[in-house]
Amino acid sequence: MKAKKSTRDDRPFVLDVVALLADLPAQRLARGQVGTIVEQLDDKTLLVEFSDDQGRAYAVAPCPRADLLVLHYVPEAA
Repeated sequence: MKAKKSTRDDRPFVLDVVALLADLPAQRLARGQVGTIVEQLDDKTLLVEFSDDQGRAYAVAPCPRADLLVLHYVPEAA
């Protein structure tokens, strides 16, 4: 499976690193936690895996697309 890279105006895709913009208390996840998109469930929901510093997953949760911010590790033009 080939993951498409996001651009500034695009939606997040599988394998993008994202941060939560809102708390998800049912999953015990707080705003700002960082995870990786592992699957698109539907047009509005993505499955995100959250891992610790050693790469051990501590949560896998469905997250609303609107509550995710794609993180960028290289400079991009604004």
